Amino acid sequence: MVFIDACFRQETPYTPIWMMRQAGRYLHEYQAVRKKAKNFLDLCANVKLATEVTLQPIEILDVDAAILFSDILLLPHKMGLPLEFIPGFGPKFPQTITSLEDIKALKRGAFQDLGFVYEIVASVRSQLDKSKALIGFSGAPWTLATYMLEGQGSKTYSRSKKILYSQPATAHALLEALSAEITSYLDMQAQAGANALMLFDSWAGALELEAYLEFGWSYIHKITKALKSKHPKIPLIVFPKGVGAYLAHFKGGCFEVFGCGWDVPLALAKEVLGDRHVLQGNLEPARLYSHETMVEGVKRIFEVMGKEAGFIFNLGHGMLPDLPRANALELVRLVRAQSRR
Repeated sequence: MVFIDACFRQETPYTPIWMMRQAGRYLHEYQAVRKKAKNFLDLCANVKLATEVTLQPIEILDVDAAILFSDILLLPHKMGLPLEFIPGFGPKFPQTITSLEDIKALKRGAFQDLGFVYEIVASVRSQLDKSKALIGFSGAPWTLATYMLEGQGSKTYSRSKKILYSQPATAHALLEALSAEITSYLDMQAQAGANALMLFDSWAGALELEAYLEFGWSYIHKITKALKSKHPKIPLIVFPKGVGAYLAHFKGGCFEVFGCGWDVPLALAKEVLGDRHVLQGNLEPARLYSHETMVEGVKRIFEVMGKEAGFIFNLGHGMLPDLPRANALELVRLVRAQSRR
């Protein structure tokens, strides 16, 4: 697999490409499948439909890796927090974590209740071309904790930070519980057939350096270390968004690939991490609104990364719902053409 070879810095015929949120509303095929499900949670739990939308970007875009169609909040949901997806608003937990007692009441072994996820992984892998990789994933502990404490996305993370700074033992108890579940959840995805595993820490940039190293990165390190000891041949990808100033603190971790957000200068990431970790990224997704700016962005990235082994082309965040489908198709062709060795 070109994608897996690149994760291990092996020579590949071209730079592999996939896109975060590559299965989504910008594809009318996805919208058609979405209408068959009662709601978003139903779509995530329906093995047949989730398999179909996971495979769509492979069939339509010819990217080098599929990523499991799912949601990071399924795990906290199964740990005991009711979850709603409100149209026009997004995910919401009506009930939140407010105390150590709430954390103690969370279900342990919740990963065992996500059997449908592992069925989807196995289903996708059985239908996916052998040359294409399948990426399994989870949210990282800090990001999942913020949703469980805030109840929804936040601009200030005031509830999360209040507990983090005033009740650090409570914060660590929640993060420890989440880490155990995430480790087992990703392990089960690997056993079901995932070829690579990715941790999304979407709200990493909400914390100052010292706090992130203690309450965020230390748990990612713990999870990746445990997974790497069990699955040495499965590459691990980490994506802590918004932490470009902290790069030097991530070098040498138990992971192969570091995902760069669009806010991280790729030249800086290459200088700081490039000799130890494969980089993945980081075209600004909004550049796909304009063919001209998309081409310019691709050119800039290859001016930095060249055609050397050990680079994976991706966006610096997820596909936006109204991006032109034609430009997504052109992006894949452009990356292949510019990186042929």
